[in-house]
Amino acid sequence: MTRPEFRFGPALLFCPADRPDRSEKALERADAVILDLEDAVADDDKDAARQALVDTPLDPERVIVRLNPAASPHREADLAALARTDYRTVMLAKCEGTADLVGLDGLELIALCETARGVLAAEAIAGVPQVMALMWGAEDLVASIGGTSSRFPDGDYRDLARHARTRVLLAAAANGAAAIDTVHLDLGDLDGLRAEAEDAAASGFAATACVHPSQVEVVRAAYRPTPEQLEWAHGVLAAARSEAGVFAFRGGMVDGPVLRQATAIVRRGA
Repeated sequence: MTRPEFRFGPALLFCPADRPDRSEKALERADAVILDLEDAVADDDKDAARQALVDTPLDPERVIVRLNPAASPHREADLAALARTDYRTVMLAKCEGTADLVGLDGLELIALCETARGVLAAEAIAGVPQVMALMWGAEDLVASIGGTSSRFPDGDYRDLARHARTRVLLAAAANGAAAIDTVHLDLGDLDGLRAEAEDAAASGFAATACVHPSQVEVVRAAYRPTPEQLEWAHGVLAAARSEAGVFAFRGGMVDGPVLRQATAIVRRGA
């Protein structure tokens, strides 16, 4: 089976599936919307959320449906509702291993590694051809270990979260899947979000998840190369067409890895 291509832009916006009044607006604002059947929906509202999923069709090419965990009593009903829609891209909440991917034939999968088991299993999960992308989650990860906070008081991530972020990114890249950076929950801290999204783009993440429309443009701008970066990338790639092997460009050495970085910049600027 060919791995599905990650076709979404960099800003993915969560929306509770039981709020169809918000879903269309969310899709207008973001590159893709994640219709959430899990954490954003209370247990008593799960049935209403599934019905809203069926009754409020959106562009299936730009919708991801977050399912409840495989061990949850809600998963079977989630899949039954999904089968009544045109949506075929799903996010697997609290994915903890390849066994959680069984019974999902015909679907494009985004595995959310947000528990200790899930992060440690990221490499195996990413090796499954149906997996389009891996995403990591900080708060559920800390809770799964018995911790109380993923960040220091100044807003920086603790080592545990940084390790999980790096491990998920490497596992995805090693298997040809995309990686999605986690949400920034402090809605007033747009500068912090900008810094994290800029780091995510530079590190190789394909997208960052958002929890509020105000975060979308910040993320898009962070992933968009500057005019100076684009000019350099186009210039070095043009120079490479007339050079063989390693060469100098504007005072810097250029080899294969540098050319791949330039290609990535051009791709993000397209």
